[in-house]
Amino acid sequence: MGMKEQKTVGTVLKYVVLIAVGIVMVYPLLWMIGATFKTNNEMFAGAGFIPANPTLDGWKDAMKNYGGDLNIWTSMINTYKYVIPKVIFTVLSATITAYGFGRFNFKGKGILFALMLSMLFLPQVVLNVPQYIMYNKFGWIDSPWYAPIVMPALFATESYFVFMLVQFMRNIPRDLDEAAAIDGCNSWQTLTKIIMPMLKPAMVSAALFQFMWSSNDFMGPLLYVTTQSRKPAALFVKLSMDADTGFAWNRVLAVSLISIAPSLIVFFCAQNQFIDGVTAGAVKG
Repeated sequence: MGMKEQKTVGTVLKYVVLIAVGIVMVYPLLWMIGATFKTNNEMFAGAGFIPANPTLDGWKDAMKNYGGDLNIWTSMINTYKYVIPKVIFTVLSATITAYGFGRFNFKGKGILFALMLSMLFLPQVVLNVPQYIMYNKFGWIDSPWYAPIVMPALFATESYFVFMLVQFMRNIPRDLDEAAAIDGCNSWQTLTKIIMPMLKPAMVSAALFQFMWSSNDFMGPLLYVTTQSRKPAALFVKLSMDADTGFAWNRVLAVSLISIAPSLIVFFCAQNQFIDGVTAGAVKG
């Protein structure tokens, strides 16, 4: 077998493996979509995703109100009332903090950076009680603008994003900062006109991570949102499960599919920037 044939065989094998792995990864989502059109009996009868007797009952029931004045569309609007501001505040605060650690030398920088990284190892469950007490004293519990969920994002509380942006920023030559200073730019102008455009892939990655994490967050809204009509999609999925009469799984899966659809759409629209942001910070340029 010649070199050309070996290369062709290798390429074919590579794509066969990639397609097989892709099917394994995508199949649960395909099954979930198909299961929304099945009855409970058919759903548990086999692992196939194509319904034998399709029904729209799951989608019809998904549109009903549960827990008072709350339906899937209201809960989706509630979700993005705090997700979008949280994403914006997180990216801005993390970028400014990373700029400080990545471009300036000041007393105690190493200790503060190590302290910030240590927060990565602190479980959120440890913080739930003191944070709840503090937010309750502030009068933020059940805030109509979701203050306990949104406000911490203004203070770069997501250490992972700060670390990721610092790592990415180290690949940007300092000569650009010096050239900007010669042209008369101050520190803020250097950040906004020089650093941030080059940080775009990492900032998009941070925004995507925060978007997906915040959209799927269950514990935060459970603790801080008590008014039924303000509850987000993560809580609505749980409310749509009726343990007294038994779960209508087609309804539960339909509600779940609607709730995750925006995250899937946003990810696929920004996947190129996301991949660049995740990989570029791992290689020293």
